[in-house]
Amino acid sequence: MRVRFYATFREIIGRKEVEVHGVRTVRELIDYLAEHYNKRIRDELLHTPRVGPDKPVDGMILVNGHNILHLKGLDTELKDDDEVHIFPPAGGG
Repeated sequence: MRVRFYATFREIIGRKEVEVHGVRTVRELIDYLAEHYNKRIRDELLHTPRVGPDKPVDGMILVNGHNILHLKGLDTELKDDDEVHIFPPAGGG
């Protein structure tokens, strides 16, 4: 699958996009990215005060254009032909 990164996540990973194969869920994808690129991505997505029962990630993850909040959250299934977009939280002001 193609995984595209935006803003600070692009800096953390060091690339605009990567190809990933063999992961079955969004949770596995985050673990894969942390293991193969930079463990900070897991911390930034999953371990901030803004993460909770109704908000499984800090930021936004789209799978084929659909927000995982409206799918199965971190348990959203992935296939090798999917396209995933990972955005950091939006700033306000």
